[in-house]
Amino acid sequence: MLTRRFMQLDVFADRPMLGNPLAVVIDAQGIDDAAMQAFARWTNLSETTFLLPPTSPDADYRVRIFTPRQELPFAGHPSVGSAYAAIEAGLVDAGKTALVQECAAGLLPVRVEGDGAARRIHVQAPPARIHTVDASLRQRLAVALPASLGPDDVRRVDNGPHWLVCDLRDAAAVRSLQPDLAAVAALCGHNAAVGVSVFGRETDGTAAMAVRAFCPADGIPEDPVTGSANAAIMAWLGERGDTAYGPRYRASQGREVGRDGLVDVARDEASGAVTIGGACALTVRGQLFL
Repeated sequence: MLTRRFMQLDVFADRPMLGNPLAVVIDAQGIDDAAMQAFARWTNLSETTFLLPPTSPDADYRVRIFTPRQELPFAGHPSVGSAYAAIEAGLVDAGKTALVQECAAGLLPVRVEGDGAARRIHVQAPPARIHTVDASLRQRLAVALPASLGPDDVRRVDNGPHWLVCDLRDAAAVRSLQPDLAAVAALCGHNAAVGVSVFGRETDGTAAMAVRAFCPADGIPEDPVTGSANAAIMAWLGERGDTAYGPRYRASQGREVGRDGLVDVARDEASGAVTIGGACALTVRGQLFL
């Protein structure tokens, strides 16, 4: 039995217990696929990551990302947290401000701002593919959430994971949702989606947008704070020429499950590239016997 370094972080929060927990196995060489999946299932967190030496000379580290049910090519809070953990563990130079993460979705730029407790990590999401959905799926989503959804209110966005994204227009509608999770799980299973994400305009002054993400098919009824969903939302806003939110805003997510995550979302107006970022709080540091 080998001993490996282990961390658990709260991502998208600057204090423990408020963000989205992430388990990170630092020295993952020699752990096979089945053991990675079994450990991710055991942690029962929305994602667990495994840090490995890069296979590309252009990358600083490599990460594999697992939900309790499957491996993902990309996910936002695991990418932000894994970069933070790689710095804390000394896998990359703490003074570097530009990193490259290797993952199944490719090589992704990472920007580091600040140091220590003030450190903020910003990860560029993979390019998104945005698809309209048919009336039948839209109607089933409207019943499952439940919510009023017009033809322009729903898209399927693929940016590594596949999301069904719904614009509910205002935060009150987002925060009051009580979805039928069994119906949401069935919709996700039938449409190869990791989850359903909803968003609406926030007016309380803490953020521009309220977001929720439901992933019951992966064993996560509601994800506390979701980087890839926030990136998917921004990609859709860019595709439809939105000017209300602009190319840079802060999203609030997690209050409905006792968290208070904040995600900084930005879109490069020239290239369309989307980045998501925020703070991390190191909550557990120890050894893993696996």
